Amino acid sequence: MTYQLMATMAAGFEAIVAKELQALGYQTQTDNGRVYFQGEAADIIKTNLWLRTADRVMIIVKTFKAMDFTELFDQVNAIPWETYLTMDAQFPVTGRSVASKLHSVPDVQAITKKAIVQRLQDAYHRRSRLPETGALTKIDIRLRKNQAELLIDTTGDSLFKRGYRIDHGGAPLKENFAAGLIALTPWRANDPFLDPMTGSGTIAIEAALKARNIAPGLKRHFAFEQFAAITPEMVAAARAAAQAEIRNDLTLQIFANDIDETMIALAKVNAAQAGVLHDITFKQVAVKDFKTDLRNGIIIANPPYGKRLNDQKKAREIYADMGQAFRPLTTWSKYILTSDLEFQNFYGQRATKRRKLYNGYLRTDLFQYWGRPDYKNKSESQPG
Repeated sequence: MTYQLMATMAAGFEAIVAKELQALGYQTQTDNGRVYFQGEAADIIKTNLWLRTADRVMIIVKTFKAMDFTELFDQVNAIPWETYLTMDAQFPVTGRSVASKLHSVPDVQAITKKAIVQRLQDAYHRRSRLPETGALTKIDIRLRKNQAELLIDTTGDSLFKRGYRIDHGGAPLKENFAAGLIALTPWRANDPFLDPMTGSGTIAIEAALKARNIAPGLKRHFAFEQFAAITPEMVAAARAAAQAEIRNDLTLQIFANDIDETMIALAKVNAAQAGVLHDITFKQVAVKDFKTDLRNGIIIANPPYGKRLNDQKKAREIYADMGQAFRPLTTWSKYILTSDLEFQNFYGQRATKRRKLYNGYLRTDLFQYWGRPDYKNKSESQPG
């Protein structure tokens, strides 16, 4: 069976997710916050295992016009739900409605649920209530300008939940957001990479996972594992195939620093859980004390925004320290994420480019300072 599929993502990462899907062999169409593609059951498994920057993968069951509740019921009831849901499946229905005649979301959800229940009762020859004690399958009904879209979530917990982060400290970046930042740079696995304020280690860990071609979903489970159309053997085969793609032939130069030794210890635990502890050099060092003879590297920094420290003055002092430490690194490119739109004034240099991103609901800017790589003079020293 061929499914109409949709990957969802944070605003600003649509092109990155589309490139990921294209690299996996899919043709794509992009809209705000979503990328469309087609695939079979095996592709649902594959994309959930491999997408680094998406939030989730959804099946688009049906799109149709719904001007009244009778039309909504009939359209939903006509869908062969027995191909998606077992007799004992749990299937909560969520919904939303924008600029539509059917504006009562609770009523839209109730009618949708009723139509599915009746279809399953008929298909499974049940006169009594469906038990809903089995596998959980989340269904979403979305109305916009009287057009309904019925979706099934194949992912479960969002894809940012890789399964390796034991603890995250305060104000962490989501794993898929960190992967998105890396994808916005030209970093290659044989180039030096630095996260100077590593916190729980997420950016450096995601860099190591990408460099080693480790599928980000290898250490977690997904909603699709409970689908009737997907067998445990299919899932095991996809995991084994992903395991075989891991690159063990690399020597990486990934460095993760933090002024707080407690955070360094925490980041090491997370890196070990992710299987990349040996790929990252962790060091307790303040950003103002950072020096290196390495060349042609990439820096991605997620400094405190002021809100996180509750102290904007302190945060801006750190920005000034970053500017002084990083300015001599002319062959390095630096990518600095902050919601402080005055950042450049304190860093002391205008960015080559700025990119607006949303870290959750928080507007942030990625300030990009492009270096001038020089591959003729490549030092092998380690950064301090």
